[in-house]
Amino acid sequence: MANPVARIDLDALVHNFQHASEACGCPMFAVVKANAYGHGVLHVVDALREHADGFAVSRIEEAVALRSHGIEQRLLVLGGIMQTPEISFAAESDIEVVIHDDKQLGMLESWKGSESGPLHVWVKIDTGMHRLGFPPGHAKLVLEKIASIKHLQLVGVLTHFANADDLTRETTSQQLAEFAPFEGSAENISLANSAAILGWPDAHKGWARPGVMLYGASPFIDGTAVDAGLKPVMTLRTKLISVHELKQGDAIGYGSTWSCPEDMRVGVAAIGYGDGYPRHAPSGTPVLINGKRAPLVGRVSMDLITIDLREHPNVAVGDSVVLWGEDLPVEEIARYADTISYELFCRLTGRIKFRYEQAS
Repeated sequence: MANPVARIDLDALVHNFQHASEACGCPMFAVVKANAYGHGVLHVVDALREHADGFAVSRIEEAVALRSHGIEQRLLVLGGIMQTPEISFAAESDIEVVIHDDKQLGMLESWKGSESGPLHVWVKIDTGMHRLGFPPGHAKLVLEKIASIKHLQLVGVLTHFANADDLTRETTSQQLAEFAPFEGSAENISLANSAAILGWPDAHKGWARPGVMLYGASPFIDGTAVDAGLKPVMTLRTKLISVHELKQGDAIGYGSTWSCPEDMRVGVAAIGYGDGYPRHAPSGTPVLINGKRAPLVGRVSMDLITIDLREHPNVAVGDSVVLWGEDLPVEEIARYADTISYELFCRLTGRIKFRYEQAS
């Protein structure tokens, strides 16, 4: 079996970060949660060390791992603390945490402090996402409580946009208006995610938090990385391992869901849902063979996909097959599979071999 390979272009990653910086003009926390959206967090933070003002993750253990790796920039834990011991870990490692509910606030109130100094705290305001965050009417009391606790230091307030990926909706403007009264309540604010960086100039205040755009995927519901001025960072590829001459009416794959409409060639490539390629990608989903498009036929299986080769009379076993990346937008594959690029990146399994490239 050929092993599927994800080539990670770290120069493209840096380009995308610089594009975000130029678009926003704000200091930025590069969001590297979930193993840098499946791209390999330590390689990503090393590539961005000289560029990012800070890094944002979801969980305390992710931030501790970055400190252990030698990252000296500001670290922000977006999910905050879930257990009391995490508070001391954060304070001792100079990690900033977001709090978003009263249980977290109660843990901070009962915490006895650390010899390392105060814990740096951000407060999340729920301006309309209705997922995490304090309601605006309650947030004022939370801010006052944090300011009264000597071993806590309020460093910022932030919110998260529910629909910034859709430029036709008014929700983002409404959330900005809801957040406006809190803009002077702390030294720092943070508003703009990837979509707001590229599409909502009114959110260009305080610290930005670029995420999926760093990895070369559009943050908008329509469009591609190229449309957004971004370069794909991950190119996922494998190889053809078999080519068959089939007859009209021959059924392909599990369930016999697709049959040859004529005598034709069909290729088999070494990748499947066991590698993280989406099982629900339908017939017609494109791949690139030697740079030219070809559609999937039949069901994706654990280790294999089957490909219509009628427009590829000269391909052979061993030829390259690109699943997404350079010249084949990941957003397009996500639409075929009824998902988003974030999920395609994050679901790749340990069977994928990662290769990191950086010229500069």
